[in-house]
Amino acid sequence: MRIATGLILAGAIAVCAVGAVWLKMPTLSASLAPSAVPDRTAAAVPVPAIAPVLATDPNPAKVTALSAPPLAAAQPVRATCNNPNALGVARTVEIDTTGGPGFGFEHFKQLDFLRDKEVVLTFDDGPWPLNTPAVLKALADECTTGIFFSIGKHATYHPEILKQVYAAGHTVGSHTWSHATLTNKKLTEDQRKEEIEKGFSAVKWALGGVSPAPFFRFPALQHPPEMVTYLGKRNIAIFSCDLDSFDFKARNAQAVIDVTMKKLDKLGKGIILMHDFHKHTAEALPELLKRLKAGGYKVVAMRSKAPVQTLPQYDEELLKDAKLPTVSSRPVSSVVQTISE
Repeated sequence: MRIATGLILAGAIAVCAVGAVWLKMPTLSASLAPSAVPDRTAAAVPVPAIAPVLATDPNPAKVTALSAPPLAAAQPVRATCNNPNALGVARTVEIDTTGGPGFGFEHFKQLDFLRDKEVVLTFDDGPWPLNTPAVLKALADECTTGIFFSIGKHATYHPEILKQVYAAGHTVGSHTWSHATLTNKKLTEDQRKEEIEKGFSAVKWALGGVSPAPFFRFPALQHPPEMVTYLGKRNIAIFSCDLDSFDFKARNAQAVIDVTMKKLDKLGKGIILMHDFHKHTAEALPELLKRLKAGGYKVVAMRSKAPVQTLPQYDEELLKDAKLPTVSSRPVSSVVQTISE
């Protein structure tokens, strides 16, 4: 009896001795001041064969079907679909990015994981006012999803929009810091690496410290072999495409729809390249998604097995450059938007 009583008392003392543990996340008191960013003006062009990706596994991208986004990547779950006739999402796949696998037959032929009539929707150059929210609405109306390859500077201009992209359950990757063409011979190797790394750090900052997926797309789809090798060592997947909508040079929304569907009907499946930066894309997307549904196409969501590991030196560099924004430091197109005429 004495032993039992002693054990009870000891347990009570132990419980009372447990202290509260407080976890305090770092906060940022300053916003980043953006500078002018060039728009994409050149079409994606085929490039010569690129250096092989470094990997110990001969098939570095293990594509596994999932019923929900992996928890390891801290990806929000998509909202329940209330539209029984929506395009929806046929399946979700998880990507092991070890060794930097490449996707998209424009440049990479090894990993053909899409089935007939399956597509992956991808959007470059955002986030951007009006256009990105319009793209998000179109996707939400059809209960479907995409991958958003954000420009780092744009992410610092409009972090609240990128947070909306992530919160809606879409996959977020990077598209460099300033949309510099990395095949430009004027750039040193360190400057090319900075474009890649600072882009990821900026996206992470815009998402409030949440690391995005280790998914990367080169501007203009131009792949310097040494940077392909570098991304392989960093375990970052590279995205080309199977078909380019050429929406950045389309005269209107209908042209975006016509070009995309013509190419897709010829190929039968593929990773589609679009831009949430462009007005015509936002205007075209509702009808394009309906055309996909009518044509029997199904959307595949791509998630990463784990988030990207940003490098501390670029995280610090980004914060070091941070200062309170002023009207004069932002491009006019980022400040003033025509909403009616």
